[in-house]
Amino acid sequence: MPYRAPVAEFEFLLSHVVGYDRVTATEAHAEATPDMVHALLTEAGRICEEVLAPLNRAGDMTPARLENGVVRTSPGYADGYRAMAEAGMTAVSADPEYGGLGLPQTVTTCVNDMAGAACLALQMNPLMTQGQIEALENHATDGIKALYLPKLISGEWCGTMNLTEPQAGSDVGALSTKAEPAGDGTYRITGQKIYISWGDNDFTGNVVHLVLARLPDAPKGTKGISLFLVPKLIPEADGTPGVANSLKVVSLEHKLGLHGSPTCVMQYDGATGWLIGEENRGMAAMFTMMNNARLGVAVHGVSIADAATQAAVAYATDRTQGKPLVEGGTGTILDHADVRRMLMEMKAETFAARAMALDLAVSIDLGHAGDAAQAARAAVLTPIAKAYGTETGIKLANIGIQVHGGMGFIEETGVAQYLRDVRVSAIYEGTNGIQAMDLVGRKMMDGGAAIHALIDAVEAEAEAHEMGAPVAAMAGALRAATEDMLGRDLNDRFGGAVPYLMGFARVMGALYHLRAATAGDTAGDRMRTALARFYIARLLPEAHGLFAQARAGAADLYDLSADELAA
Repeated sequence: MPYRAPVAEFEFLLSHVVGYDRVTATEAHAEATPDMVHALLTEAGRICEEVLAPLNRAGDMTPARLENGVVRTSPGYADGYRAMAEAGMTAVSADPEYGGLGLPQTVTTCVNDMAGAACLALQMNPLMTQGQIEALENHATDGIKALYLPKLISGEWCGTMNLTEPQAGSDVGALSTKAEPAGDGTYRITGQKIYISWGDNDFTGNVVHLVLARLPDAPKGTKGISLFLVPKLIPEADGTPGVANSLKVVSLEHKLGLHGSPTCVMQYDGATGWLIGEENRGMAAMFTMMNNARLGVAVHGVSIADAATQAAVAYATDRTQGKPLVEGGTGTILDHADVRRMLMEMKAETFAARAMALDLAVSIDLGHAGDAAQAARAAVLTPIAKAYGTETGIKLANIGIQVHGGMGFIEETGVAQYLRDVRVSAIYEGTNGIQAMDLVGRKMMDGGAAIHALIDAVEAEAEAHEMGAPVAAMAGALRAATEDMLGRDLNDRFGGAVPYLMGFARVMGALYHLRAATAGDTAGDRMRTALARFYIARLLPEAHGLFAQARAGAADLYDLSADELAA
């Protein structure tokens, strides 16, 4: 089925659910008016529908390949990338000084949502570049900015991030890639990196890598890591790509999904690099890029949730099977209560996950404008949005297959691709377990102040709504679970971290649905009220069980020995 860009849904969320008007009230984004955003989203939506969506299946069926050391991308990807770049979709929020549009991160989030739903494998390319642009804007020297940012922002070049090594996955501090000073202000980078999304392509003039490496005599662990910019082709002073650097793609990973996105093993053999930020402070610079990517990956989950939902509704609307048990039925499987349950869940969860991603983006924008409370709120929401968004994408892709029945298991329908493509999103940019550990660990180091502030706001708002009593009550249960977490040692918290995070997400999702149901948008009132009632009655109660699991701690997780687990 053809993809439909949900521009009207974004505009409703911005106007009635996430408070985008607070962003346009800031000096930095006063010009990002609803009219401007409407024009941009409409054009981006057209490109997603007409150019990107037709490429999704081609990328899956004809994967990127490595041919004589050159990455050959899937058919049509070069044209799709060019269309995005020419429309400014690859650098919506980048600094206008270097050619960017300078729009809020909230607008970038809407654009990325549509592009990911249309063709997730290709959208991953500009996502990596967006993160690199932000890292360079915040940590690079003026010379590096002047040389690299215009090319990255225009889409002439693209960017990657290189963290993982064969022996150093989530434990980044165990990396062994070396950086030796060359004596001329540059460094020689030597080592191997794996899982590098879009490590190379055949349609941009250069590929710019941000690489974590260790200087001689650097401290052990993450405190001894530095960040380096390492281009595929070393630019001349005028920005023209020059000689090839000492790096190469060793191989492409054979993956479950995202076949159109080349995931590379990269080898650096004394490659020329430039330090970004301070020596041994590379993680601070890299986290700028990673936090950008965590919002982007949350949106990947939303993108696939939306695409899978659109496909499921379209199939159910046409599929005739069985006898209707409801008066005035359609004669299709839409008449069946269980199919309705699945479709309602898909629509309700997609809305909640999308609202959370945009809510986070608004808090990021306000934090960048100097609002410390919103910056703290964004820090709390980041792991929740990443984990909930990606788990929602996986769940709804799976439900979408179920709605299709046996046809969902047949590759020709295309819906199995959604599940294969989105599955990795729960793993990269910090597994969802790590996101949950961050929430109950680092994000509680303030004694739970930022989390309690968020719960206070949810509780107060829910109490003011006619439908809000169950939401307010569950916010109280979240507060109790939070207090319980704060009273436990770290490993006990970790044992219940994932259910705690998912219960937190349930409460936030209910709040977004409450806002939508009472927004006064008369054309959609009935639909939004029905979805809110469904979410509050059927999905919100799951939080009771999740909070009970969160309180269980970690002791019982160690009841079986290693030998007993292997028996």
